[in-house]
Amino acid sequence: MFSVIAQAEVVQFHAWGGSAQVNGYLQWVSEQLQKEYGITLHHVKLADTSDAVSRVLAEKAAGNHTNGSVDLIWVNGENFAAMKQHQLLLPNWVSSIPNFTLTNAQKNPAMVTDFGIATEGQEAPWGKASLVFYHNSRLLPTPPRNVHQLLRFSRENPGRFTYPAPTDYLGVSFLKYVLVALNKQHRALLYKPVTERAFKTVSAALWRYLDALHPTMWQQGTHMVRQASALQRLMDSEVLWLSFSFTAAEIPSAVSRFDLPRSTRTYAMDEGSLANVHFLGIPYNAAHRTSALTVVNFLLSPKAQAKKQQLAVWGDATVLDMSLLSERQKEWFNTQQTHPSALSTSTAVPLFAEPHASWTDTLRDAWFKRYGERL
Repeated sequence: MFSVIAQAEVVQFHAWGGSAQVNGYLQWVSEQLQKEYGITLHHVKLADTSDAVSRVLAEKAAGNHTNGSVDLIWVNGENFAAMKQHQLLLPNWVSSIPNFTLTNAQKNPAMVTDFGIATEGQEAPWGKASLVFYHNSRLLPTPPRNVHQLLRFSRENPGRFTYPAPTDYLGVSFLKYVLVALNKQHRALLYKPVTERAFKTVSAALWRYLDALHPTMWQQGTHMVRQASALQRLMDSEVLWLSFSFTAAEIPSAVSRFDLPRSTRTYAMDEGSLANVHFLGIPYNAAHRTSALTVVNFLLSPKAQAKKQQLAVWGDATVLDMSLLSERQKEWFNTQQTHPSALSTSTAVPLFAEPHASWTDTLRDAWFKRYGERL
């Protein structure tokens, strides 16, 4: 299936546009693709990935099966589940990508599993991320190290912590993190398709926790920010003393841009971090699928992966298996500079896999049923 195209084409890449680092990296990618292959990568900036999913679904309903407006999409687990269910993704293409072999998927099942669902060749891994916390060390020298300490901190310092409403990706990620952390004995249930009984079993501890946390949060929990970007503004103004992100490298980058105080420090909870692999999918009706395959192959190249992992660029962890790279290629990954606000890599942190994709909508819907609109 794979072949490098000769003609110049424009690839419409629908991807989240809420990060200056991600946007800057994709601009670099576009320049490289233009130089090496004559491909123009157009980053269609999304606030919500479901917008692109809805577009592909509408095109399928209208009978547009060959000239779709979405060529490539940065997919998260719940949207992958929806696209797979409605047969919206190009099948059986990933193994044809030469650089996919560098992920060593046979020995690393995370490269072919998205939120507990087998990818079956319908999407390619692109990067890895985990939930990290950051604090103003001048105002909060010793931050909480687990969910129980977080609740204690918020009780003792009312208004200094909040999380986005679960319409936001980071907001629902916080809920999943707490759900996993509080359910050690029932954790296995989270990695199977959700059932009413399983949800009732594991959600009881979450609701008790949130009922106690909300009155102590910013605005007493009666109003919650709509997007994760608002958390940085509240941290910068020192309204919040503690916050969190799914992109560890965005914290030192924000400090360097003076969008966060110089006293900001990033860390991971001792009990573990919610983590996932993020993927790229090609819609079944992509108008420029051959070019999209070339783009994905480039994004999985050691050159592009090393660039993306640089702290000053994005800091997104590579999906490549270092043992399969040449000595020269390995050196490309050893050029990151340290930053006082960056996450320390000296201590290993347990990683919680994302719950099965079916839990996301169930969790979000139950949250709104219990707490209502708080935007």
